[in-house]
Amino acid sequence: MSFKKSLYAGGRPGPLAKALNNFWAKLHAWGIAPNYLVTLEIVGRKSGKVIAFPLVMLVRDGERYFVSMLSEQANWVRNLRAAGGKAALRHGRTEQALLDDVPVDERAPLLKAYLQIAPGAQPHISVAKDAPLVEFEQAAAAYPVFKANPRKESMP
Repeated sequence: MSFKKSLYAGGRPGPLAKALNNFWAKLHAWGIAPNYLVTLEIVGRKSGKVIAFPLVMLVRDGERYFVSMLSEQANWVRNLRAAGGKAALRHGRTEQALLDDVPVDERAPLLKAYLQIAPGAQPHISVAKDAPLVEFEQAAAAYPVFKANPRKESMP
């Protein structure tokens, strides 16, 4: 097992991954990173507290997307769904957003593009970044993709 994959043994962040995620979330929120590295803030489905998580944002044709490299079971995905897609995106400034599920049949090219900018996700995604698109189509249902849309109201 690779070191990067071991950080998320069992599909959940271990202690080191949690510490690294906390560090990166703060750094991305401050805007001290490339602008495609953002902090996603979501209200926790159990705690009710705002949870911050660093993510790689894919920008394609002027639209912004987020991919869950850890599948449907990632806590941020479960929290996002429980919050009705309401989240805040931070990178030097805060933007209220509504993240909508991308249909499975539209995910393959987004997954492929995501792996080009998020090499740390490769150990968690079952398709090699240079694989043909058909392989991404076969794996697309396993990896949620969300499209970010602006919204007016702020999070609770």
